[in-house]
Amino acid sequence: MSQDRVSVTITEQGIAYVRLDRPEKRNALDRAMLSDLVATARKLKKNKQLRAVILSGEGASFCAGLDFPYVAKHPDIIPRFFLKLPWSQDNMFQRVGHIWRSLPVPVIAAVHGHCFGGGLQIALGCDVRFTTADAQWSIMEIKWGLIPDMSGTVALSRLMRYDIAQELTMTGRIISGADAVAYGLATHCVDDPIAAATQLAEEISERSPNAVAVTKGLFAKIWKAGDRRALFWERMYQLRLLGRKNQRIAMSNGIKGENRPFESR
Repeated sequence: MSQDRVSVTITEQGIAYVRLDRPEKRNALDRAMLSDLVATARKLKKNKQLRAVILSGEGASFCAGLDFPYVAKHPDIIPRFFLKLPWSQDNMFQRVGHIWRSLPVPVIAAVHGHCFGGGLQIALGCDVRFTTADAQWSIMEIKWGLIPDMSGTVALSRLMRYDIAQELTMTGRIISGADAVAYGLATHCVDDPIAAATQLAEEISERSPNAVAVTKGLFAKIWKAGDRRALFWERMYQLRLLGRKNQRIAMSNGIKGENRPFESR
């Protein structure tokens, strides 16, 4: 099974290796990548033989986040992916990270290189995150005058201390994989994330798939605040930023390498 931007290999043991496959762009998220990731997750969710998913990136990076130069050339992606249907829990941007929580099997991220912005939020949508010590992690949305809105706040509120989450979100600071583990963003720091993820997936695949599925569902149900409320507030606060003067300045600075000053709010 494969999409244009995502490749999938499923072993006889029922372990699915899902790879973001846009290495020339550090696996940055364009419309095709976002759509293919969601479509892939939906297909895997229907696979009754699946026991685990390992999510990784081809090339030098896991994922460098949303492809803002692409967005600048295709601004229609914002209303198309930001609007939410009345009966759904999330919009398309949120779904690309949040959908992995709905799979009834463990989803394990294997992170190397860059793990920025939307890429970090996709990793946070996984149940376990292995990272190399020298990987670069960043909640980078502030660089563009935005906040994390790909379901990242759901995971941040469950994984991190409130003050550290705020600091990293407000600064967009790049931290190492080792620091990501210390702060709660990542689970384990290893030399070979794919090998470590495979070992864990094989171990879990030896357990009752029903018990594993119920465990995942139970923890998601009871762990702190409900998702719907968190996703709602992501959208509401993002609406206060999208398209406003300082957000446009931030995007221009990021794309063109400028340093235009921001206006008073």
